[in-house]
Amino acid sequence: MTNFLEKILEYKKSLLQKKKAFYSTLKKKFRQERLTRYRLFKKTISAPGKMNLIAEIKKASPSQGLLCRHFDPVSLAKIYAANGAAALSILTEDKFFQGSPGYIKQVSEKLDIPILTKDFIIDEGQIYEAFVCGASAVLLIVAILEEDQLKQLLLAASRLDLDCLVEIHEESELNLALKADAEMIGINNRNLRTFDVDLGVSERLIKKIPKDKVIVVESGMQSFQEVQKFKALGAHAVLIGETFLKAPDVGEKVREVMGMERP
Repeated sequence: MTNFLEKILEYKKSLLQKKKAFYSTLKKKFRQERLTRYRLFKKTISAPGKMNLIAEIKKASPSQGLLCRHFDPVSLAKIYAANGAAALSILTEDKFFQGSPGYIKQVSEKLDIPILTKDFIIDEGQIYEAFVCGASAVLLIVAILEEDQLKQLLLAASRLDLDCLVEIHEESELNLALKADAEMIGINNRNLRTFDVDLGVSERLIKKIPKDKVIVVESGMQSFQEVQKFKALGAHAVLIGETFLKAPDVGEKVREVMGMERP
């Protein structure tokens, strides 16, 4: 069985070595200079009374291959924003997802919408890079981090006033996220080792998350009924990408899955 996560992390560690000097420069610059984004991501995706959408911009995936042949992150971002997305998630991992931190910079310069950097973050430098590119939040995946490492990365993001979506896939990871005092919990229905999807993961874990946390359901949703089910269970937002990106009309698919009228 292919272990996608192992392959991704092996490559990520080698890439970080190459970018070590760049990250060191970023850290020195922003430890001396306090800039703020006002925690826009968390505020936007937890707006009450509705299910908020984090729409994903992703060119490819290890399991599905190329998702967008004519990939244009700014055009996709504009379509998502025009069809009610509260925030965006942008894949920046370069080898397996064909992403780039530059996509965040391109979109943030054109649209005023909170952006989550979605990557396999294991080093503070990646958080500084996300900030420089214009992100409002970063994804921290409990499955790839030690407890102390998770706390260190949460602190680094806090210094830059970036929100953190802390991703879990099982109860032991939820316990670590809560121990680290994560404010936003993302439940990923996709197993990062096999890339299999099981919506039952979120159904089981939502009920175990304290009510004062912001809950995001990630991956695998394809219908309005599924979105409504997770809203009823207590989720504040859903993160959806492939369902939209594979559709002939992205905007129409967003409206269908989110139960929205044509703008």
